[in-house]
Amino acid sequence: MSKGVDLVLINPSSREQVYQSLGQTLTAIEPPVWAGLMATFCRLKGLSVELIDAEAESVPAADVAEQVEDLDPTLVVVVAYGHQPSASTQIMTACGNVCTAIKQISPTRKILLVGGHVAALPERTLREEDVDFVAAGEGLHTMVDLVAALQSAKRPQLDKVPGLFYRKGKQIHRTPDRALVTELDVVMPGLAWDLLPMSRYRAHNWHCLDGSARQPYAALYTTLGCPYHCSFCCIQAPFKAGEQAAGMKASVNSYRFWSVSAVLEQIDLLVRQYGIRNLKIADEMFVLNRRHVLGICEGIIERGYELNIWAYTRVDTVKEGMLDTMKRAGIHWLAFGIEAGADRVRDSVDKGFEQHEVFEVIQRVRNAGINVIGNYIFGLPEDDEATMRATLDLAKELNCEFANFYSAMAYPGSPLYSLAVQQGIPLPKQWTGYSQHSRDCLPLPTHYLPAREVLKFRDAAFLDYYSDPHYLRMIEARFGSLTVSHLRQMTSHRLERDLLRGKLAVPDVLLPREPAPLQSLELLTR
Repeated sequence: MSKGVDLVLINPSSREQVYQSLGQTLTAIEPPVWAGLMATFCRLKGLSVELIDAEAESVPAADVAEQVEDLDPTLVVVVAYGHQPSASTQIMTACGNVCTAIKQISPTRKILLVGGHVAALPERTLREEDVDFVAAGEGLHTMVDLVAALQSAKRPQLDKVPGLFYRKGKQIHRTPDRALVTELDVVMPGLAWDLLPMSRYRAHNWHCLDGSARQPYAALYTTLGCPYHCSFCCIQAPFKAGEQAAGMKASVNSYRFWSVSAVLEQIDLLVRQYGIRNLKIADEMFVLNRRHVLGICEGIIERGYELNIWAYTRVDTVKEGMLDTMKRAGIHWLAFGIEAGADRVRDSVDKGFEQHEVFEVIQRVRNAGINVIGNYIFGLPEDDEATMRATLDLAKELNCEFANFYSAMAYPGSPLYSLAVQQGIPLPKQWTGYSQHSRDCLPLPTHYLPAREVLKFRDAAFLDYYSDPHYLRMIEARFGSLTVSHLRQMTSHRLERDLLRGKLAVPDVLLPREPAPLQSLELLTR
């Protein structure tokens, strides 16, 4: 019997598991950027492709499986990527559910799992999930060559497919990967927007605190990877196999660019065809290369688009002469990883700038009319009750227009994950436990505090910040009384925490001390 399409890409539905009640109206519904890029790459290689965005369409796993049967693809690819690097792990529970549902209907259906989490734990993923294959790296060449192998013969030559983990009898085999793709403009010029339910996507609530409509909304990359080396970071996990194949040193991180013209072509399409105004630049570190950033901003200004953009930056990458151009281009929000408020805690994570620099840079950003999202982490290795209070005090003193509060996690793909496993630190039993907002959330302990105390402080800090009169007065002056009412409604949501309700049996262990200082946690705050 002939097959239908060559390839079906699936973005599984995980919002309720990951965000609880916050996912209903407050969180963003983002386009699956990696799945969209993969679709473009495979199409340009001649494959027929469909994409099921179960997250945006709120499609349960069983219904996704039925859609797959109707499409009858040669290969199903379940994509484990999310809003940010850590989200790859937190949606793995949903990924596994989709794979199982497909196999229950069609046991011989071939499934490949790909994504950051998968690349970090490929053998474990292949052993634990109802899949036939996993990708060792970013998976682009793997998908294309695997389809060709499956279509070429009854006994496909899997050993010829790059970057593949597969079973042969009871043994797991791995093939060498290929070098990372470099000519992004040519091989992967943008997302396959026509395959996505564009009317479904919405911006975060804070992205539109001025009361503007949250839809339509889109997100895109202008770069891939990050040049920084953060010990708690998992962003480079899907790129390492391709970096090694390219002959790069393990100590070097790849950092690839789309050209300014290619980025502007994507923005042109989004604005003119889909009416996009709200836009996320999903780069792990957008404000880094001055020429790249200003080239994009100047192109937007020349076109006269009225956009509402947000992007990531660092305190030490915002340079003189950039902010006014960024604001004129519509960059109204910049997200900073501020992390901690105590010298001892910052020193323990090798933070590259002083606290006074944080105040100075954020003031310059706000003077330019750009809103600030301050990201903070509780539960860093040197944190105790007093230092976590110092972080909250810093957040309240900075009084940013929005603040995200996180608890430190050992995300797969980061050095800290390996350390936690080696030292027997309790880790989440389900992948949803790596979500900052899930019921089964389980952060790391510190040298002084068990995990439950870290999580308890984090949840209390969120309510403290958003009910602070000083903050609410600033918000009312900047955005109006309706925004204050919205934030009060936001804080009415109470996250259920199994750890705090005694439903998650975890010993109150502490983090053992290690001989070397840990590096920056910047990318936890995404």
